[in-house]
Amino acid sequence: MALKLWDLAAAEDDRRFSPYCWRAKMALAHKGLQAETVPWRFTEQEAIAFSGQDKVPVLRDGDKEIHDSWAIACYLEDQYPVKPLFGSAQARALTYVFKIWTESTIHPPVLRAVILDLFAALHEKDQAYFRESREKRFGKTLEEFGADPKQAIADLRGALLPVRQQLVQAPYVCGTDPGFADYVLFGAFQWARAVSPQRLLEPDDPVFAWRERLLDLYGGLARNAKGYPVWS
Repeated sequence: MALKLWDLAAAEDDRRFSPYCWRAKMALAHKGLQAETVPWRFTEQEAIAFSGQDKVPVLRDGDKEIHDSWAIACYLEDQYPVKPLFGSAQARALTYVFKIWTESTIHPPVLRAVILDLFAALHEKDQAYFRESREKRFGKTLEEFGADPKQAIADLRGALLPVRQQLVQAPYVCGTDPGFADYVLFGAFQWARAVSPQRLLEPDDPVFAWRERLLDLYGGLARNAKGYPVWS
């Protein structure tokens, strides 16, 4: 049975913006695996009820179901060991730390920078759910949360310092070749690019050049996805 991946979509079926789904798609491509992607929206929870939870990505591989981008990466690494995503148990553990750092340090300023554009890009049936759930989480309106995108972008650029220092020395976060840590961070940039014209990086930033390399991987999988232009 072919692999199938449920993937978060905006108003248009082919505008896919979830950073977590992008991690899974890049991991699949890294392994040379083809998967049918199924557009899914926040209010279509019945479509993934078989997974026992209500979030994507969800991967189906034959009679196996895996949800959560980290669990999917670990499954792919163990089930399809060719071209490792991690390379060792130690690297897997460090990648998990990097994942937590990305979600706690990089995702918040990215979301503050693009949230109003993201809300506008959502399917109308998702907008009420998104507003209610996010405003409850933030303790403020979407408009208040996203009121200062310039400061959010400045905060993001500052937070990228440790990654920037690595990318002065090597083309990828993982060194000479990309690995899952690269896809974890890259997902945040694809999240923004899918829904917003905000300029997150300057062309002279080593992170900009790294993002260009990631956009071109696997036949331009990410660059060819629907989104806003990346400035050069």
